[in-house]
Amino acid sequence: MKIGEAARATGLSAKSIRYYESLGLVQSLRRDNGYREYDSAAIQELNLLARARRVGFSLEECRYLVSLLNNQSRHSADVKQQVLQKVAQLDEQLVHLTQMRNTLLELADRCQGDEGPECAILQDLSSANTGMRFTLVEDENG
Repeated sequence: MKIGEAARATGLSAKSIRYYESLGLVQSLRRDNGYREYDSAAIQELNLLARARRVGFSLEECRYLVSLLNNQSRHSADVKQQVLQKVAQLDEQLVHLTQMRNTLLELADRCQGDEGPECAILQDLSSANTGMRFTLVEDENG
């Protein structure tokens, strides 16, 4: 199956397929004319990548899932463990997102929201943490 057909079959764009191939997540056969050809195993890997990415797996996590898919001596416990780890990460993200949402709602409640220039949101966000009645969620990158 050529890349366009593979894209239609998996719901991925041709660009995504090329990207996954450049990362070594999937392999294609190269024809004499240079066209990529995807066999049924590659389509299965691409389906896994498409669906796993949609439910939140990172590229490295997807790499591991693809390796499990291709490992006939795998244990289903390993796959289940990977999924449960992802669920735990999502649960943690939900806690942080809820905290962020609550912080934003508290900021919005403090704002007059009128035609005046005074804005409690901008004042609180631009000042030092002292005096704030809530805690801003810590940025993972800094």
